[in-house]
Amino acid sequence: MVRNVNLCLLMGACFSSDLDEQHSFQPEPDEIQPSEQRFDDSSNLESPSSVEVISRDIEDLKQNLGYTNLDSFTYDEMRMATELFNSNLVIGEGGFGVVYKGIIDESVRSGYTRVEVAIKKLNPMGLQGEKEWLTELNYLARLRHPNLMKLIGYCCEGTHRLLVYEFMSAGSLEDIMFAPLKKGSIHPLSWGKRMKIALDAAKGLQYLHTTERPVIYRDFKSSNILLDENFNAKLSDFGIAKDAPMGKTTHISTRVVGTEGYTAPDYAQTGHLRVNSDTYALGVVLLELALGLRAIDDSRASDMRSLPDFANQYMTHKRVMVDLIDPRMERNYSRKDAVKVINLALQCLHDSPVMRPPMSKILKILESVQTPEASFQSESESVTTADRKKTRKSRYKLKLK
Repeated sequence: MVRNVNLCLLMGACFSSDLDEQHSFQPEPDEIQPSEQRFDDSSNLESPSSVEVISRDIEDLKQNLGYTNLDSFTYDEMRMATELFNSNLVIGEGGFGVVYKGIIDESVRSGYTRVEVAIKKLNPMGLQGEKEWLTELNYLARLRHPNLMKLIGYCCEGTHRLLVYEFMSAGSLEDIMFAPLKKGSIHPLSWGKRMKIALDAAKGLQYLHTTERPVIYRDFKSSNILLDENFNAKLSDFGIAKDAPMGKTTHISTRVVGTEGYTAPDYAQTGHLRVNSDTYALGVVLLELALGLRAIDDSRASDMRSLPDFANQYMTHKRVMVDLIDPRMERNYSRKDAVKVINLALQCLHDSPVMRPPMSKILKILESVQTPEASFQSESESVTTADRKKTRKSRYKLKLK
């Protein structure tokens, strides 16, 4: 049985247009910005702290020339931390390999303060390999932010490749959003929690885009958003992240990798990767949070299989938007805020990349919908049984059409 509590750590369900770098798109001259009106992200934002950009290779790591801010573990220490890689401690499996819950304490390394960790072990025969492992290590070693997964250390011994992260006890957003509910129960993620998660994830993304050496995440999705016991959200899995273009260059040309349902169509079609390719994926996640629907669902009609296609067909009118809000929340939310969030999601999903909103605007809107959950009670009580039945009927018709 495959357990998926932290499956988001594994880069599972990713696709690539090519498996070999030699078939990637060739670099092209800088693209000229279109003359059409576009969003501008030049507002004064708080600058992230400076970070030293270092790229370590496997030989550096093996010669103990790794990162001073990370712990370098031996393979024996990893075995002890996971009780000899006990199958009962497996919390995720995928193309990368296996993720174990572990404990590092005095019994593992003398003087070490006890900490619960998630240990990702690379399968040398898996779909993702050493290159992605090293990419993630290099990025998470230099990128530090409250809304990014914290990398504690690594193991690079012989052929063994492992990464050690802080443990996120609540699992992934995908796990919680789409876990089966008992009949009559209310979804554990209220509107207030969902909006907090959205804001946290957007803050992590903004940090990546505005750090001293900007980064394009390339795999923003609900399974890569991990939650702690207080539903604080952090971005995980940086194996396919890429340095963003600098200066006047608007994009980089590269092979297309990512996850179906979240990949911007302009990137998928041309291989032109932009910072706001991530913005498109954020729009998909906002719809998942608001509607309670998966990014890809084979049970929907073929022309609505992807959530953006679904939205394009049925999100024209504000009344329809509100009728489609996840009914598992029992209407415990502000209708005005719900429309605001869906409108923002649709802007993020704009076909033209230059028309997608900047992160500064996205954060401003998400901050404006951070409302104490208690304030939704009176509105919820005013919703009649007939209203709820009407909502369910509307969603049923849209799914079967």
